[in-house]
Amino acid sequence: MIDYRLDEGVAEIVLNAPTRRNALGLDDLRELGSAYERAESDGARAVLLRGEGPSFCAGRDIAGVDPATDDVGGYLDDTLTPLLRRMAAFPAPTFAVAHGACLGVGLGLLIATDVVYVADTAKIGSPFAALGATLDSGGHALFAERLGIHATLDLIYTGRMLSGEEAVRAGLFSRVFAADEVTDATALAARTAAAGPTAAFRASKRIVSAIRDQRLGLWDAMALENRAQAALAATDDYREGFAAFSSKRRPEFTGR
Repeated sequence: MIDYRLDEGVAEIVLNAPTRRNALGLDDLRELGSAYERAESDGARAVLLRGEGPSFCAGRDIAGVDPATDDVGGYLDDTLTPLLRRMAAFPAPTFAVAHGACLGVGLGLLIATDVVYVADTAKIGSPFAALGATLDSGGHALFAERLGIHATLDLIYTGRMLSGEEAVRAGLFSRVFAADEVTDATALAARTAAAGPTAAFRASKRIVSAIRDQRLGLWDAMALENRAQAALAATDDYREGFAAFSSKRRPEFTGR
């Protein structure tokens, strides 16, 4: 279900169950978590997450699930949320390709990723009213913050799907590409980040996360920047960047 390979510092993690639109069961979530652990152990300097087939991820795999005995709380609280936290805290830049259905758990995987490039044909929203269920995996927070309360509840009540272009225009994700270009564009961005100053990227990731989670104002955020910059001055990549600038050459970063 979950494929993994490491190439030129980029850990490529692939949801590979296209016949079920890469819907994820409990075992799949555990396997996905193991892939991120492996990427960190391997020292990956970037992660590329994508789905095989026509969809990124259609959500939870509910085939055979009996609502009378389903431990939905265990699935969400004990397995999914720790995985999303683990993904969000990965100590290097992470990228995802959003195409086709990006729903429920699939949307959560995107929310937990640093940079998401979206196919113009992507479908993003909350179709769960048809199941008597609600949006989960962090979707309420993302939609309410970026779309506003009225537009969020409109999507939930009506089940309308956003296209990739609408999602990017609304500020949900980074950039939109034609469906036949989005994977290559995301892979290029991941390779570029993997060749960059990893410690500096990690510092920015921590600062942006603190701004989001702690609702920091300008001066508190600036204080974090100041401390991060002082710490980076001791890294090899910082010294290499300054040396390359002085020599008018391209820097060769090592991630240290």
